[in-house]
Amino acid sequence: MVRESKGWSLRIASRAMIDTLLLDLGGVLIDVDYHRTADAFNALGFDGFEAIYSKAQQDHLFDGFEIGALSPEEFRARIRSLHGNGITDAQVDHCWNAMLGRIPPERIDLLKRLRTRYRLLLLSNTNAIHVPAFERIVADHNGITDLKALFDGAYYSCDIGLRKPEAEAFHHVLGRHGAEPARTLFIDDSMQHVIGARAAGLQAEHLDLYKEDLLQFVRRRGLMD
Repeated sequence: MVRESKGWSLRIASRAMIDTLLLDLGGVLIDVDYHRTADAFNALGFDGFEAIYSKAQQDHLFDGFEIGALSPEEFRARIRSLHGNGITDAQVDHCWNAMLGRIPPERIDLLKRLRTRYRLLLLSNTNAIHVPAFERIVADHNGITDLKALFDGAYYSCDIGLRKPEAEAFHHVLGRHGAEPARTLFIDDSMQHVIGARAAGLQAEHLDLYKEDLLQFVRRRGLMD
């Protein structure tokens, strides 16, 4: 009983030190399966999309797209150049969006509950093709026409020109809301982003999707009663 009481006290103390939650989107809220995009591109004749993806990463193609340095038209043209033969804009978009899944209803309910207790913020590394795609998914399957309205502030890297794990991205978001890094808990399924957030002064925890989802994490951390 004493051990359980101490554990409960620690959870309450930790929760009291946090007044802001900063969440990732892909993986944390919306289900994502990168293999589906690879499979879709490979079905169009790519000779191993994973290798092409690695080459493009080295060329900063995806990073540039995520900070808005490339337009959707430029991104599609670069994908076509890597492919080696003609594919349509619609085919590129279909394959690129194939990774996007849904937000389970229980996560939407969780967001609403968390927002009653914390300042709730979102920071996602995303791009100008994915944004309208996942907004349609949320509208069609969750009946929510304004995803950003679930948060006190929601920020997409392609809009703000900054991306995780850069400290400037975290400070930009928190600064817009007067949130203190030390009183902010950042949750992301990318350890690289978690390390970046900690370096920027935030509390940050890695959501290991192989072990738990966001709801289980929140319960384990005692972030809600």
